[in-house]
Amino acid sequence: MTVLYTAEATATGAGRDGRTRSSDGVLDLDLAVPKELGGPGGAATNPEQLFAAGYAACFHSALQLVARRAKVGITDSSVTAQVGIGRNGDGGFGLSVGLVVDLPGVPREQAQELVNAADEVCPYSNAIRGNVEIELRVA
Repeated sequence: MTVLYTAEATATGAGRDGRTRSSDGVLDLDLAVPKELGGPGGAATNPEQLFAAGYAACFHSALQLVARRAKVGITDSSVTAQVGIGRNGDGGFGLSVGLVVDLPGVPREQAQELVNAADEVCPYSNAIRGNVEIELRVA
């Protein structure tokens, strides 16, 4: 693979109860453990939210690419990523991902074909395939 871009971010503090900052300073966020995992939650984000935001944006771009190639208009489309975390049974933790794709005005069968094609193109999908359970749903 030829790398075209490299993002860099550094986490400091107490990990999930710390801070994360991108090397260019555009991203600079407090982190907090969600209440569901025993933390305070509140006005700070967490790694799962950051992953969900990145995956949703990346998958939406992949979806737009495959739709353009197929000459299908997907105006007002959206992708919602749901990232779950839990114990994996081996003493560690694992993730699950649900992607809900809304393609207003596109017939359901065609929408599913576009979603499946986007899943093959999206670098996030390719990175986690075989390691993380992914559920693709057309809204």
